[in-house]
Amino acid sequence: MTTESIATDSATPPAVGPAVTPASAPAGPPSVHVRAVITWLAIFPLVAIGMLAMAPISESWHPVLRAFVLTLIVVPLAVYLVVPQLMRGYGALRRRARSVVE
Repeated sequence: MTTESIATDSATPPAVGPAVTPASAPAGPPSVHVRAVITWLAIFPLVAIGMLAMAPISESWHPVLRAFVLTLIVVPLAVYLVVPQLMRGYGALRRRARSVVE
């Protein structure tokens, strides 16, 4: 067999089915940069509010203990409540922008 016959033997036939256009294709997940910004938008306010709320009772605590208690509260709030809501909102904005373009 020659190289040409191998190349033609392994060629796949064209796909059969409806064509998917870029406009009708489902949107992929957000980029790592968008996810980083969304995560920061969730974490920063939670940390700022948490620090202000804890300040009166944690004034005499060691800074590591303060950070530990703050992260015990902020991380679950961010992971289970705030980030998913922000991602949903971002998805809605993307869908709205895509429908306007179409």
